[in-house]
Amino acid sequence: MSQVPNVGWRETFNSYLDRRLLWVFLLGCASGFPFMLIGSNMSGWLKDAGLTRTAIGLFGSIFAVYAINWMWAPLVDRIKLPFLHRWFGQRRSWILLTQSIMLVCTLLIANTDPSFNLWLTSLLAFTIALASATQDIAIDAFRIDSFGEEEKSKLPQAAAMAVIGWWTGYSLPGYFAFINADTIGWNGVYYGMAAFVGLLILFTLFVGEPASQRDALQAQAESRYAKRLNKGESSILVWFTVTIVEPFAEFFRRNGVKVALTLLLFVFLFKVGEAFLGRMSIVFYKEVGFSNEQIGTYSKLIGWGATVVFTLIGSAINVRFGVVKGLLIGGIAMAASNLMFAVMAQVGPNEHLFLATIIVDNFTSAFATIAFVSFLTFLTGRAFSATQYALLASLGNLSRTTLSSFSGSLVDWIEQFEWMHQINWLNPWSFFFILTTIMVIPSLLMIIGLKGHFRKLEEAQKQQ
Repeated sequence: MSQVPNVGWRETFNSYLDRRLLWVFLLGCASGFPFMLIGSNMSGWLKDAGLTRTAIGLFGSIFAVYAINWMWAPLVDRIKLPFLHRWFGQRRSWILLTQSIMLVCTLLIANTDPSFNLWLTSLLAFTIALASATQDIAIDAFRIDSFGEEEKSKLPQAAAMAVIGWWTGYSLPGYFAFINADTIGWNGVYYGMAAFVGLLILFTLFVGEPASQRDALQAQAESRYAKRLNKGESSILVWFTVTIVEPFAEFFRRNGVKVALTLLLFVFLFKVGEAFLGRMSIVFYKEVGFSNEQIGTYSKLIGWGATVVFTLIGSAINVRFGVVKGLLIGGIAMAASNLMFAVMAQVGPNEHLFLATIIVDNFTSAFATIAFVSFLTFLTGRAFSATQYALLASLGNLSRTTLSSFSGSLVDWIEQFEWMHQINWLNPWSFFFILTTIMVIPSLLMIIGLKGHFRKLEEAQKQQ
């Protein structure tokens, strides 16, 4: 096993001066914003509108589209949008199309009342989720296309800027939403959110389309499939085979079937505990006694600042020491930090504890996310970057979005345990957060089992 080259701290920090990382940051903002728009903001609105925990949790099932966006990712990889492609390129044209859809739906949501027209609000939110999931395919592919095979050493930096951008797009608008919700109302908040979508569209217009060898690599794949098929087969069949079959076949060929399946299972399990916690966090903050303004200040504004700082630190550590240790340490820390929420459930609305919990949670989440995103990027081939990354990311989203929709039902179910109410140090919320900690353990065991494969990927990346 070859020795992984040592990278100095000065070289590590200088690597962040690459202008392409700015584009990755701006598009990361666009990727994170919809999760706030139909996630935490909507949870706050629905809670204020009087909906139950179970209903709010099930509303989150609209995020299921993020778990299946790999199904149409091949189309984002291959289809060139009329007019838009010529002006903006493959990746930006899809991003602009989806952002335009989100702008229209946000304006329409601003004119709804979920307490009377929940079905209409849900339909519009689902449309935003669908557009956002498609946007994520193009944005993730944009980030991967921006750095060639010989620049894989910069993937942790790119992952860091993507995560910082994501949390910026998620937290800062969320901060302004919550501190103003009680004064201008949630309808007014969503008009402001529509203006933010317009700003994201402006950002996309200024971002440069990355140069890529994608078309040449896809043409080579088409040539190989054309030779395998009968000469009488139509070019449409060749195009369909390369578009739908080859991205997945290439992933399994490169990793081997057994390892590939294990990797997919790991991706699915890694952030399931965090997903359950995140879906109910706003509801928990409100029930424990915090106001909208406090939630906006601590969870959004301070949480964003902590995430930016810790993401940069986490990415530098991953660049310096490797993704394997980052995954293992980040996973353990991420699981342990959930226990602070269990303590807060017992103590009540203590602002000092709220602050400490937010800082620790954002530190562990940022650290784990950097390693996770970097690892997914390592697994992605360049000919079909949109499709393969979407396949991997969608598995993570399956636990984060689909399974977590039952988080509210889980809290309500736990609340029915009579024996729990007789234990002073335990209540339904505390028990729920303890369960989210336990959920992380299987993926930690898989990290240890896959350690050898992870190390090979890191060494191969360092040698390029």
